[in-house]
Amino acid sequence: MKLIKTAAAAAISLALLTGCNSEAPVVEPVPEDTVVRISAYNLSFDRSTFGQLVDEMTLTKAEQDVLIAGWFDDSLSLEDKGVAEKVIQIRNVAAVIQTERPAVILMNEFNNDGIAEDTTALLGFQKNYLAVAQKAEGASSTEERMLEPIEFPYSDNYQTNTGLMSGHDLNRDGNIDGGPDDAWGFGFYHGQYAFALLSMYPIDEDNVRTFQTFKWKDMPGETNPVVTNCDDPDAIPGGLACGDEWYTAEAWAEKPMSSKNHVDAPIIIPTENGDKVVHLLMSHPTPPVFDTWTENNKMLNRAEVDFWLDYVAGNGSGDYIYDDKGLTGGLSEDASFVVMGDLNADPISGDGDLTAINDLLNSEHVNVDATNGVYAPISYGGPECITLGECKEENWDTTYPDRITGDGGLRMDYTIPSSDLTITDSGVFWPATFEEGRMLMNDLNVGEEGGGKDISSDHRLVWIDVAL
Repeated sequence: MKLIKTAAAAAISLALLTGCNSEAPVVEPVPEDTVVRISAYNLSFDRSTFGQLVDEMTLTKAEQDVLIAGWFDDSLSLEDKGVAEKVIQIRNVAAVIQTERPAVILMNEFNNDGIAEDTTALLGFQKNYLAVAQKAEGASSTEERMLEPIEFPYSDNYQTNTGLMSGHDLNRDGNIDGGPDDAWGFGFYHGQYAFALLSMYPIDEDNVRTFQTFKWKDMPGETNPVVTNCDDPDAIPGGLACGDEWYTAEAWAEKPMSSKNHVDAPIIIPTENGDKVVHLLMSHPTPPVFDTWTENNKMLNRAEVDFWLDYVAGNGSGDYIYDDKGLTGGLSEDASFVVMGDLNADPISGDGDLTAINDLLNSEHVNVDATNGVYAPISYGGPECITLGECKEENWDTTYPDRITGDGGLRMDYTIPSSDLTITDSGVFWPATFEEGRMLMNDLNVGEEGGGKDISSDHRLVWIDVAL
């Protein structure tokens, strides 16, 4: 990744400064003391039940090896072959983490039981996959070069709104709690699409703040979505008309802002100058798509991103915020933080509201060198995905292909540090065809298309190195 940064830094700076008179930023040398790699990774472990993920994660290495051997010699039943290919996916995800070796990782789409009490899957992933050496070139590879196991002594699991039934007919189909669209956050069961944290540093559990129950209506400027698709008035459901509010007054009063959860988890990092606290601001906003009659998801995605901007801004901007324990306000102005996760928001392309993500990436409160400058995370694999036609065609004209973070051809995944944090390196783990680890992303031996969730994930691990 050092080579990628060296080769690309000048070109990126040039692109950013086109039409400007300012000088290129001077990067001051940083003493080699404590460097912490902080990462976010959407793992795509979205199983049909939480129990399925538990079963896969609790397979011992010996049990996994039997399945993989049977997969190689094509001796498995159809059902066992499906399990073996899930094991391959999990092993490849573990290999990605072992390759980049973050000290802290937010794992989006790591399912739980909804209330974050059952940690069986999370502990199983650590014991049976991360703490076991994985193949550097992918689980289906015949090459035997192994990676070093990795262990995280601290972990946390968070409650989620996904699959949590609302008690309302949110999609206006005439049925209350009639399916995933009637949950506060889309999910076929409570706990699907949840997220978890692994850390090599202590998590200050007493000061973790969660915002699962913060109401959308309580965010300044937010309003009940209205019917905007008025091309076919007769097809609008629920007896509604163009311009009517979508949610009933009762549902709008209860609707959470967070589609999963918003979490502030402080970690305590020992340095030569004493302990340093960094607040990990974690979330996974709803995709700004799948709307039919309203711009509901587009509006909610914007609100979920804007929430963090208010939370870190100081000057009273976050006074309206309350957490699940009733504590009010945002971060103190001198707090260090990293906003992290699959934000489902590209700053240039896509279907979302571009204002919120751009406001966050360009905020005076964040290190803009790490969001839009020389330390914006990049890869060689992203541009190849566009060039080879493997990413979605609709995004082939993206302005910064080296910054995209998934097969969709968009930049969705972020580790956004506060302005006081010094960044020394960053990256998107996405090996190109000429780099090691390519089969962790693209492997024609597995699945129908040899990519995406069949192999590891349709997202990529994004990381920054923070010098403290």
